[in-house]
Amino acid sequence: MDYKSGLIQDGNPMENLEKQLICPICLEMFTKPVVILPCQHNLCRKCANDIFQAANPYWTNRGGSMSMSGGRFRCPSCRHEVVMDRHGVYGLQRNLLVENIIDIYKQECSSRPLQKGSHPMCKEHEDEKINIYCLTCEVPTCSMCKVFGAHKACEVAPLQNVFQGQKTELSNCISMLVAGNDRVQTIITQLEDSCRVTKENSHQVKEMLSQKFDVLYAILDEKKSELLQRITQEQEEKLSFIEALIQQYQEQLDKSTKLVETAIQSLDEPGGATFLLSAKQLIKSIVEASKGCQLGKTEPGFENMDYFTLDLEHIADTLRAIDFGTDEEEEDLIEEDQEEEESTEGKEEGHQ
Repeated sequence: MDYKSGLIQDGNPMENLEKQLICPICLEMFTKPVVILPCQHNLCRKCANDIFQAANPYWTNRGGSMSMSGGRFRCPSCRHEVVMDRHGVYGLQRNLLVENIIDIYKQECSSRPLQKGSHPMCKEHEDEKINIYCLTCEVPTCSMCKVFGAHKACEVAPLQNVFQGQKTELSNCISMLVAGNDRVQTIITQLEDSCRVTKENSHQVKEMLSQKFDVLYAILDEKKSELLQRITQEQEEKLSFIEALIQQYQEQLDKSTKLVETAIQSLDEPGGATFLLSAKQLIKSIVEASKGCQLGKTEPGFENMDYFTLDLEHIADTLRAIDFGTDEEEEDLIEEDQEEEESTEGKEEGHQ
C-alpha cells in the first residue's frame, strides 16, 4: 500500500520502480536476483557470492570440492545473518518475480521515447547536453566546453566510459567495505566470546581459591581448638590440685579451731582433778595438730602458663608470601628447601 501510494504521489512512477530494482551492491539493475531468507531482501547473485566469498575465505568455490558444510552470510541491507548450506549463495532461491518485472521494465523503457529534459544540460551552453567527462578537472561537461569553453586545454573522455569505470569502482568499494564490516563483526563476536570466557574462568578460579583458603581456615580452627583444649586441660589440673589443697587446709583449720575452743574451755575448769583428766590428751592432740600443719604446697611459678607459647612468625611470613605461581616454581622452592635441610644436616654431622 505504501509502495503504490508512493508511485501515485510521485510524478514519475517508472523512476520509482527503477529505484526498487537497483542492487544495493553494484547499484545496477538486478541480475539473477536471489532472495536472502528470512529478511526477504534481494541481491544480484554475483554480488551476493562476492560478499559471501569475502566473508568466508576458506569456503571452496562452487566448481571445487566442498570441504565445508556451508558458511555465514550477513545481509548488507539489514545486517541479518543467514547460515548457508553446502551450496553457498547458489543455494538461495532465485526471485523470478523480480526478474520478470525487470524484463517488463526494460521493454517499457525501450519502447518509450526519451523525454525532454531527462538528460542534464550544460549550464554554460543551455542547448548542449553533458556528454563528455573532463579528466583534468574531474567533472562532467559538454562538447562545446571542450572546443570553446573552460575545458579547452583539458583531457576529456567519453562520459559513458568514465561512468561505467567509476560505477564498477564504486561497486568494488562497496563489496570491499561490506566484506570488511563482516570481518569486523566477526572480530567483535570473537572479543565478546573472549569476555564471556574470561568471566567464566575468573569465576571458576575464584571458587577454587576460596575453597583452598577455606581448607586453611578449617586447619587453623582445628589447631586452635586443639591448643586451647590443652591449655584448658592444664588449667583444670592445676585448679583441681590447688582446690584440693585449699580443701585440706580448710579441714585442718576447722579441726584446729575446734581444738582451740576445747582447750580454752579446759583452762576455765576450776577443779584440778577434772582438768587433769582431759588435759594430757588435749595437749597430745594439739601437739599432733601442730606437726601436721604442712600438708602440701605449690612450687614457685606453679600458676605460670608461659610455657604455652607459639612462635608463629615464620608461619606468618609464609602466609604473607602466598601468591599465584606455576607448579614448576613450587617444585623449585621445595627442592631448594630440601637442599638447605641436607646442607644443614651435613654441617651438623661434620661438627660432631
